[in-house]
Amino acid sequence: MKIKNLGKTAVTVNKQAPEGVRSIKGVRIILDPEKTKAYPKLHAWYLNTEKLPHEEVVPILLEAGEKVYSWKLVDVEVPVRQKKRIQCCKNCNEMFVQQSSHCRLHTYLQLYC
Repeated sequence: MKIKNLGKTAVTVNKQAPEGVRSIKGVRIILDPEKTKAYPKLHAWYLNTEKLPHEEVVPILLEAGEKVYSWKLVDVEVPVRQKKRIQCCKNCNEMFVQQSSHCRLHTYLQLYC
């Protein structure tokens, strides 16, 4: 699972794409401000118009369930992944994903110590 913070209050979920596929169908789910209007405290918290503690809002959100969400099907672009190269560190003899000739610890030690 990968999480990317795009500054939005939504989530996009999709299955793992088969090898070589560039795009896959996903579902984008949002907490819908039109639907939260039926729950005044939740709506005020969501739009940040009233200061409410999470402890007060979470039970309302759980009780509302799927009634406050909207969703739509979306196409999700599948990034091309480069093959990882595994190497043995010459200093500690431990395996690591190669980005330089040493593992991250020894690269850090060479640069900053």
